[in-house]
Amino acid sequence: MHMNIDASHLTLRLAESDEDRRASERLRYRVFVEELGGDGPLVDHEGRFERDRFDPVYDHLVLIDETRDRAALDHVVGVYRVQPGGAETRFYSEDEYDLAPLKASGRRLLELGRSCVHPEYRSGMALPMLWAGLAEYARAREIELLFGVASLHGTDLDTLAAPLSLLHHKHLAPPALRVRAQPEVYQPMDLMPLEAIDRVAAMRAVPPLIKSYLKLGGVVGDGAFVDHAFNTTDVCLVIDVAAMSPSARARYGAGRS
Repeated sequence: MHMNIDASHLTLRLAESDEDRRASERLRYRVFVEELGGDGPLVDHEGRFERDRFDPVYDHLVLIDETRDRAALDHVVGVYRVQPGGAETRFYSEDEYDLAPLKASGRRLLELGRSCVHPEYRSGMALPMLWAGLAEYARAREIELLFGVASLHGTDLDTLAAPLSLLHHKHLAPPALRVRAQPEVYQPMDLMPLEAIDRVAAMRAVPPLIKSYLKLGGVVGDGAFVDHAFNTTDVCLVIDVAAMSPSARARYGAGRS
């Protein structure tokens, strides 16, 4: 259910307290566990927190509704987990992908992950505000390459064959940026020839977040990762800020003051 949300009540900032971080993990539990059926070794089902070992060292960009109950950890309605770094940084994505091409580039990197929005806020200003904040965060740190895993719901490769194949055939990263799924988990994405794909239906099956990355000029790595614990199939998206088209750059900078 979508509600009419007064955007003047929304505040975007980096998590400043344990309360903010726990509220972001509570929102992640609602979306990734309760809504999408995920799980993980550090998920706290009793307390309803979705967390992992990377949370303590990452920044958490949180969208807060000032009218909601902080004491109940209900005030965070949108979140992006982000980590700037370079060749020496250990990223979450490396459990799934070999990031050697990005790390060898010498360019400033920003990993994006754990993005989610409260169901009641998905048709309003929440996502545009998160995107604007993310762009400002990246500009302040002079980020050149953004990347991260993004998920298609489910692990049935027959069901996902068309969207995965379309992403591989039409949006594969150039060799210099082509990260590859780790050998022990590598799942080919070219499951169908391009001419056999109903492109309209296949793109309809691509989740909105991945479509947003594609509109910014995002490209995908080689191979997918089937994450049975999270009930998803992941692809790795890479966005080269310098290669953005004028329209994508305008969209990336939307809301810039």
